[in-house]
Amino acid sequence: MQSNVLNYETADAVCTITLNRPDSLNSFNTELRLDLLKALEAAEADTSVRVIVLKGAGKGFCAGADLGEGVEVGVERQLKKEYKPCLMAIRNSSKPVIAQVHGPAAGIGAGFALACDIVIMTDTSYIYLAFAAISLIPDGGLNWHLYHALGPRKAFEIIAEGKRLTAEECLNYGMCNQVVSADDLEGAVAERAAKLASGAPLAQAAVKKVLNQMGTMGLGDAIDFEAEVQQPLSESEDCREAVAAFFRKEKPVFNGR
Repeated sequence: MQSNVLNYETADAVCTITLNRPDSLNSFNTELRLDLLKALEAAEADTSVRVIVLKGAGKGFCAGADLGEGVEVGVERQLKKEYKPCLMAIRNSSKPVIAQVHGPAAGIGAGFALACDIVIMTDTSYIYLAFAAISLIPDGGLNWHLYHALGPRKAFEIIAEGKRLTAEECLNYGMCNQVVSADDLEGAVAERAAKLASGAPLAQAAVKKVLNQMGTMGLGDAIDFEAEVQQPLSESEDCREAVAAFFRKEKPVFNGR
């Protein structure tokens, strides 16, 4: 797809979407919000794509919302009608989404990173919640992410005091999966993406679906829901192939059927 504010590339079953407003640290304006949704929808619809990588051009992942557009008018509409569809497209995608984070992931940019299934950060990158400095609260689902990762007291401290979370802190809190040097970031993401791309796409889509529901279920309901999701997986061509490959002592080839 063509865009002035992001790059869209596919290769080897991996779609890489690069936020491309480096002069503003990839802050979100209206055009970027709308084009990102189109890019995510295109990647979801492309049957040749098995993994999506979200990254930023220039010196950082994303500085949040473009304050040059103003915050006084229409914020609720923006969040519900422009940001939420993008964030939910990541969360509800049938494909694994990897956040490749260098430099700052600030404001709602942090929300986009944390919406992804895998987060890989450099050792100098950080999540910055600067909302309190301009008399706002985190949005784009950040309160939800912080509450579940940190609990209410630590989440309140970080939000109310507008703290930065280093990559190492994010790793310790379970908010990212891996921390590497800046020189190793591209390679680490490519390795993770290739591994996921060779995995079982039906199972990957199913585990996203299941995990999205686990926060609202008791154990009994979770067992029932897992059983419902497991049944069609057990009847799939991919499952039959994988079981046969196990007995042949070969690596299975998954076709998403």
